[in-house]
Amino acid sequence: MSVPVTAKASSTLLPVCLLIIAMISIQSGASLAKSLFPLVGAEGITTLRLGIGTLILFIIFRPWRMHFAAGSRLPLVIYGLSLGAMNYLFYLSLRTVPLGIAVALEFTGPLAVAMFSSRRPIDFVWVVLAVIGLAFLLPFGHDMGSIDLLGAACALGAGACWAIYIIFGQKAGGDHGPGTVAVGSLVAALVFCPIGAWQAGSALLNVDILPVALAVAVLSTALPYSLEIIALPKIPARTFGTLMSLEPALAAFSGMIFLNEHLTHVQWLALVAIIAASIGATLTIKPKPQIESLS
Repeated sequence: MSVPVTAKASSTLLPVCLLIIAMISIQSGASLAKSLFPLVGAEGITTLRLGIGTLILFIIFRPWRMHFAAGSRLPLVIYGLSLGAMNYLFYLSLRTVPLGIAVALEFTGPLAVAMFSSRRPIDFVWVVLAVIGLAFLLPFGHDMGSIDLLGAACALGAGACWAIYIIFGQKAGGDHGPGTVAVGSLVAALVFCPIGAWQAGSALLNVDILPVALAVAVLSTALPYSLEIIALPKIPARTFGTLMSLEPALAAFSGMIFLNEHLTHVQWLALVAIIAASIGATLTIKPKPQIESLS
């Protein structure tokens, strides 16, 4: 017996809405985090987000019940280190780069992972689009609204860490399930929280910032991860990838609304090129056989 079209549409609509809420939550959290930079710096907010976020994830996923085989520990450690480095470099980039551009540059990491998984001629189109977008975003030989080169390099570094996060996250997640994110966050916190605390100093002892830091951890970590876990099993992987491709645009709008960061027309066109490359790669890349989805 076939499922009515309206039932199919409604069953897809809810997870799509959850993913959109998750993306809005992440970018709102990033905007809120940037507003704390004058008080604790980018390094301090990294410490607060990782520390508080790890506690929340431990409560949600209870990873102490997990069993770790010897052969599965290294991917989990690399996954956690890449998660921490991604957060650290991304917040460093936000010191001098608008949120929308930082996310677009960071998004080249997962875009590269997607495109390198297929070698068909059509993929060359998405590579060209992504390169065009980067050429107009990066400040090489032209004035693009004073985009800081070091900040752009940090955002690209965060993208490279995101690519490593995806690759080793698939392995670690296949071995340990949803609790992987909690253990990975713990690894990240153990390494990067001391670094951020040393750089931020006594500013982290200001109890007045804790409510905002808690909001950043919830918006950037607990809420979106929980929504994604609910939504992912209910939608196709391509739908998920296409929706995630919209994240640079959502980041740009979040920067406009919360941080008063306005992009030029050329920068918007560059974002559109990167988003189009990501959507195109998601829709045209042929899935590999015998690959299990992350549970």
